[in-house]
Amino acid sequence: MSPFPPRGPRGLQCWLDNPELLLLSSQDPAEVQNTIATLFKPHRLLIPDGSDRLDTCLHSIPLGQLSLNRLSYGNEVCIQPERLDDFFLIQMPLKGSALIHTGTQDFHSQGDRGVIISPTLPLDMIWSQDCDQLMLRVDRQKLEQTCSSYLGRPIREPLVFELCLSWQSDLCWHGMMQYLTQVVTQTDYSPLLKNQLEQFIIHTLLLTQSHNYSRELNNKAVSVAPRHVKRVEEYIEAHADQDITPAMLAELAGVSLRTLYAGFKNFRQVTPMEYLRSIRLQRVREELTHDQGSRSITEIATYWGFGHMGRFSAEYKKLFGEHPSETRKNA
Repeated sequence: MSPFPPRGPRGLQCWLDNPELLLLSSQDPAEVQNTIATLFKPHRLLIPDGSDRLDTCLHSIPLGQLSLNRLSYGNEVCIQPERLDDFFLIQMPLKGSALIHTGTQDFHSQGDRGVIISPTLPLDMIWSQDCDQLMLRVDRQKLEQTCSSYLGRPIREPLVFELCLSWQSDLCWHGMMQYLTQVVTQTDYSPLLKNQLEQFIIHTLLLTQSHNYSRELNNKAVSVAPRHVKRVEEYIEAHADQDITPAMLAELAGVSLRTLYAGFKNFRQVTPMEYLRSIRLQRVREELTHDQGSRSITEIATYWGFGHMGRFSAEYKKLFGEHPSETRKNA
């Protein structure tokens, strides 16, 4: 007999019935909204029938910068978080259905039709009265940094997934969920294994689900950058706060400017200075995410080499899908 839960929703949902993982059981809409806002993000929660009747159950287990959750509201609800901003949300219906409106798409999620909701798109959801979902919350910064690592360069635009996830019929995804739910039933698994699970989920998500970098990721196996490109990348990442010129980078790499630019264009699809700018934008974002307001946005941007605030703000929004002030506010 297989050690994994049987194929299908019934086998995958049982682990979250564990009372030790129960984070919330409530009929109070205010308590429900506040608890879910703490775990995910602030949002509007509306009950279309005009009542205040809920019978909400929320189970949750953290996995590093991810969390695996099971949620049912016990009534039809309208959920309006605007944008998720800091995380990707993968919803896999165990029961009932949900109408998802994100960006310009309307999608009916039910049965095998799960969804991958990207953080930069506007979002509204209506869950049916009997809707019961498994949900993976995946940290945006972690996922985009891993994508950058796989690509060998900073991403130029926010990561956006194709909305539909065939979460049961997709063998890779369903196999991962079976393994994941089997492991987390063990109360004595180590922190090291938790980190491995996090990487396993992110790897499976990036390499099996369609998104705007899928084609480039699939081509990476036949595109190994030469040593002089990697050497310049390593130098930029270690010295992004210093004054760097193209001539300096060419001398460091031991090649001509023409060869250096050709190497970056052929293997990274950016120039060395575009690579530097992307690294600096990521460093600004890291500071805005973790800084407690000791320095202004202008001071942080200036420190990382951005002298024109209007151009900086536009480049930041293009890369991360939000203005620097929104990043600080959300942090």
